[in-house]
Amino acid sequence: MFHPFIQHLKNYIAVQDTDADSILSFTDTIELKKKQNLFAEGQLCRANYFVVKGCLRMFFIDDKGTEQTTHFAIENWWLTDHMSLLSRRPTDFCLQAVEKSIVLAINNDVYEGLIRQFPAIESYFRIMHQRALAASQYRIKYLHDFSKEEAYEHFSKNEPAFAQRIPQYLLASYLGFTPEYLSELRKKRKS
Repeated sequence: MFHPFIQHLKNYIAVQDTDADSILSFTDTIELKKKQNLFAEGQLCRANYFVVKGCLRMFFIDDKGTEQTTHFAIENWWLTDHMSLLSRRPTDFCLQAVEKSIVLAINNDVYEGLIRQFPAIESYFRIMHQRALAASQYRIKYLHDFSKEEAYEHFSKNEPAFAQRIPQYLLASYLGFTPEYLSELRKKRKS
């Protein structure tokens, strides 16, 4: 059985079995405790993170001191602050484990070496970025176009793995409303 990252790569590009260890040598494995940060606001984001096991969230703290969740990532998903990673400027976000997690980090400084040695991986990352952009575009649409109830229904229907797994207060933050309102919506659905 291959490492989950190699198995995930094989879903999108041709990867030789003999290259698995070499590809993994470009990554660092990080084990995180629940609520442990990979980075916090004001730090540099230096890597792209692949979730092997667990769940991550990205959030910022607004001017009222409230955490606003912008993204989640579960197994086989990537998450990073692309602006900080590319510009090498401090991030405005926090990246935190929602639950005990294992992630692979591909440091920005070794990424170029990885794609030079394994050019097909650049195609893999293009596909991953396109999928992430499409998901972000759709999220923006339902935040602006759907009622709060419709946004919750859409999310629950299209992302059941997240809706069942993520604590209610974090899901509410992601959807842009209070945990109390989310509780009311869930009660309404059950009746």
